[in-house]
Amino acid sequence: MPQAYRFWNRAARRLLLVLTALGVLAALPLGFVRHQMEQKSKTVEFVFDYRDLLLVASYQAHPQQFMEEKLEQLKEAGVTTLAVFEGSLDDFARAGRITVYNSMQAALLQGEPAPADENYTYVLFTDEKAAEALEPLFRRAFEASGNAVRTWSFGGKPGLVLETSVEDAQLRPMEPDPLTLEELAAAGFRLLPRLTDRIRPYDPDLMDEMLGRFAELGVERLLFEGTEATGFGDQAQMQSLDHFASLLNKYGFGLAAIENMRTPQAGFATLAFKTDYDVVRLYSLSENDAFTMSPAAIADRFLLAAKDRNIRMFYLNTAPMRSASKPTITDSLDNLVAALDGRDGEEGAVAKLERFGFKAGFAEPFDYRYEGWQKVLRAVVALGAIAIIALLLDAFLRGFGPIAFVIGLAGSAGLFVLSPSLLEQALALGAAVAAPTLAVIWALGRVRAHTEGDRRPVGGFGDADPAGADDERLFGGRWLFDGHPAGRRLVSAVFLFAVTSLLSLCGTAFVFGLLTNVTYSLVLQQFRGVSVLHMAPIALVALYVFLYTGRSVSGQLRKLLRLKVTVLGVVVAVVLAGVGYYYMTRTGNSGQVTSIEIAFRNFLESTFGVRPRTKEFLLAHPLFVLGLFLSFRYRAAWVLMIAGVLGQLSMVDTFAHIHSPILLSLIRCLLGLGLGLIIGLILIALWQLGEGAWRRWALSAKGDRRSA
Repeated sequence: MPQAYRFWNRAARRLLLVLTALGVLAALPLGFVRHQMEQKSKTVEFVFDYRDLLLVASYQAHPQQFMEEKLEQLKEAGVTTLAVFEGSLDDFARAGRITVYNSMQAALLQGEPAPADENYTYVLFTDEKAAEALEPLFRRAFEASGNAVRTWSFGGKPGLVLETSVEDAQLRPMEPDPLTLEELAAAGFRLLPRLTDRIRPYDPDLMDEMLGRFAELGVERLLFEGTEATGFGDQAQMQSLDHFASLLNKYGFGLAAIENMRTPQAGFATLAFKTDYDVVRLYSLSENDAFTMSPAAIADRFLLAAKDRNIRMFYLNTAPMRSASKPTITDSLDNLVAALDGRDGEEGAVAKLERFGFKAGFAEPFDYRYEGWQKVLRAVVALGAIAIIALLLDAFLRGFGPIAFVIGLAGSAGLFVLSPSLLEQALALGAAVAAPTLAVIWALGRVRAHTEGDRRPVGGFGDADPAGADDERLFGGRWLFDGHPAGRRLVSAVFLFAVTSLLSLCGTAFVFGLLTNVTYSLVLQQFRGVSVLHMAPIALVALYVFLYTGRSVSGQLRKLLRLKVTVLGVVVAVVLAGVGYYYMTRTGNSGQVTSIEIAFRNFLESTFGVRPRTKEFLLAHPLFVLGLFLSFRYRAAWVLMIAGVLGQLSMVDTFAHIHSPILLSLIRCLLGLGLGLIIGLILIALWQLGEGAWRRWALSAKGDRRSA
């Protein structure tokens, strides 16, 4: 019976391997479809914040003239779009549409005593045209809030009295200034309205009228301001979000998604889904960066965003700032113009992006298509993911793999009913952990197959050495193998490094095959479990090295528990814990990067065009190559396999950044492998030189002792 069970278990494991291979093959067409989608959207759009420009102009001696000059400069530099906001008293005043007074100021203006108990807002329109365009906006906004609005005039100019304080009135959101919208559209700019959800309650007729006006002015995309999308707040009572989505479809409006928001805007994902993901990713350059960064650095940042993160809209901010060198107010407008257009012979962002295939114009959404055959392939990929996870469990619990596969099938079916997106993320994470872990375990198995049958009981470079006793107790055997010349070990190490890396790269297929939905490319959903991916393979390989490379797991565990605790051991443990903590703080998007690292990254970017991951080519891959080479001779070098898995899992993690182009991720991994192999070969050469010098010194010292 046991023999029959072993036979069926071996057959089941072969079936799991076949299913894993089929899953990898099924993912390749899905990856190609994603690559095509990313290549079709290659137009970038530069947007400038018009409200910021109004604010800067308000500090100038001639605001209107300043505005006209800067708008022309921005247009010539490559800005095609201006972001316009919902109206406010401050915006209308800075635009020269109104003048605002409180009750006391209005009384003084009219030569009357100040009212005893009145704190109202007096608005005086600049002319009849402004009054005709803006008075309906004021009445709708303030009367809807319960504030009385009555007419008022002074000096032949029309005005309104808003029965609320100026401080309160300044906070009241209104519709965008229709006069400004018409003027900017007539000047040749496309408009990007920034809407909020602060106009409550949601007014379906008003929203229809406003979006219709936007459509007449050529608006094609909207951007939300704040933490909520328009219509989200009243969705429960009025289904306002659904109504707003229907208006977006009615007028053909898309959306812009701001990159790296701490919290996604509430309701945005719903609107994106209901508009068939007509969404473009947007990068916002802060006021501080616009002021402090050099034009070349800004241009490089824009290029990196477009090339590495599929950003297609660039949002430029500015602000008035106090000059540090002279007593005046300055701004970053000239710096931004230089960043776009170039300065002193340097390439600007527009030219640099065009050289990399990104033409300036109006951003377009991803042209994705989800067809029926893709659903079939994703099912095969999911089946392969379950199989590779079962193989990982079988590596530690021999014979449990087939049972785990059946359990995984049943659990996946239930999770699919509850949440398909959670299922695909769980399977992607499991496969991402399993692939590099199994790849390194396979490499370790090949090393053991070539060494454990050919070992002799020696402990130094030629003589018995009691110092090797700890290694023997820990690993379950002598630590020096014989019979493998350096040339053969080098060829074997390079071969195993290549095959192991290929096996790990197969794991990336499960990531991009399962997370192929456009929501991941738009970062409306993200790959979860980055910390698990960065720690689990290391922990599992360490567990395998220390417990599964001896005669029995229980025997290895007893040897570990019997090891003496020394001061050196405690120090090493503390250092490793510190390294692990630093490593985990560097994972994810929140990790901090030093200025030296930034300079080194910029050097790699400018040298190769695509920046390989530093921890791969400078640390993990070289140590893995060196570890493989040494493992054919020194048993203790198997520990380096634990460091080597870091590079293998990092390659899988590269593809987990779904917002990065898939071709760029592949180039980054291959470049890291190539550079890592070169550095690893250099380390091997240095080791051989050092080992040769040590042997000569040891023989010389031995001869001196004998002669003495």
